[in-house]
Amino acid sequence: MGFVRKNLSADGLHRAVFNSLCKKDLVEYPRSEFSWKDCIMSGLAIFGLKFPSLLKFEEHKNDRVIRGNLKNLYHVDNAPSDTCLRERLDELEPKNLRRSFKTIFSFLQRGKVLFRYLYFNKYYLLSIDGTGQYSSEKVHCKNCCEKHHKDGAITYYHQMLGASIVHPDERVVIPIAPEPIVKGDGANKNDCERNASKRMLKDFRREHPHLNVIITEDGLASNYPHLALLDELNMQYVVGVKSGDHAFLFDWIKDIKTKELVINKDKTKHTFRYINDVPLNDKNFDYKVNVLEYWEEKPCGKKQYFSWVTSFKINDDNVFDLMRAGRARWKIENETFNTLKNNGYNFEHNYGHGNNNLCSVMTMLMLLAFLIDQVQFLCCDLRKKLKKKCGAWYSVFEKIRSMFQIIIWDSWQQLYELIIDPYNNHPPNWFGKSISIEK
Repeated sequence: MGFVRKNLSADGLHRAVFNSLCKKDLVEYPRSEFSWKDCIMSGLAIFGLKFPSLLKFEEHKNDRVIRGNLKNLYHVDNAPSDTCLRERLDELEPKNLRRSFKTIFSFLQRGKVLFRYLYFNKYYLLSIDGTGQYSSEKVHCKNCCEKHHKDGAITYYHQMLGASIVHPDERVVIPIAPEPIVKGDGANKNDCERNASKRMLKDFRREHPHLNVIITEDGLASNYPHLALLDELNMQYVVGVKSGDHAFLFDWIKDIKTKELVINKDKTKHTFRYINDVPLNDKNFDYKVNVLEYWEEKPCGKKQYFSWVTSFKINDDNVFDLMRAGRARWKIENETFNTLKNNGYNFEHNYGHGNNNLCSVMTMLMLLAFLIDQVQFLCCDLRKKLKKKCGAWYSVFEKIRSMFQIIIWDSWQQLYELIIDPYNNHPPNWFGKSISIEK
């Protein structure tokens, strides 16, 4: 039916997540009949199967077939109720799920999959940005950020800082563990994202000490403390910069004779202007950056302008590649956040808020399910054939979810093979030989 890579298949990836949930990291509560592993893997199943809500999952959970598949495919021995699931996951520290992301990333490294994401033959592009995920004027928890209005009203909200390994020529992105933006991060958008990014970048460097990366971000990141942190962590960068936020920098370069380069490619006119070793601002005059400006003109007459600061010395040979690296930042928006919001993951749906960490933990599990899907799109021939068979992604997810609810499967591979070729592949209980599940 197709080539299956053991550790990078659906079965291997779910088993890897299950094995990564070490007991030493997750201290069990004696009063609970449900283990951390059962709760976490049940939460992962909700997002892996694209259930629109916890209630929908609860409606089917006690079905014999569903419990059989939770056991066989998600390694869940005892699935909790939705109330118990919320209560347990509310007490879980989101950082305890980081190991699962790192485990899958290490499989990608060992499987040589990441080679196709190399840029400049040496670096990986890591695109980072923040996004909103929840907002309410009533429901809140101790970790909610707060926006105080002039009329005295308060809006409570959650945000997430997301990051993905991207490549200009690859549609599939590889998300890393996101960083929840919590109440203590600051009173405004800039402070919140900057403080969360400090934690994310330090954690990423601790987990991947030797990985060569180029950080690509929007204009909020082009400030001295952030760029200095990237230097300290031995990370290169191509970061957006705007004249409105950096009047000193753009004033400094406007009268300097700079290098200009025009490239006509694919009927598009690319114009570059760059200068190296200029001060970022007047307060940090000794901190030097390299500035790249870019104008694009399409055959239809549409024009766009972009500008970046970068740690790379700019020259005629690398200017086009640096531009593509800077523009690849949009993949965190288009291929990550938009996919989560519009392709079945229900990113902006409130799966549960809780009093402590539930909202952030649910987001981590959603991103973990997204990572598992993305790796399969990259590495699993069966998943690719499944997409070809079903068409749109929502059809793929609907088919998987429906088959999950009517037949007990021995493995994900078996489920995929039957959907792809139902005439030559039969499920284990096609003739009544179902797996016995204790009530």
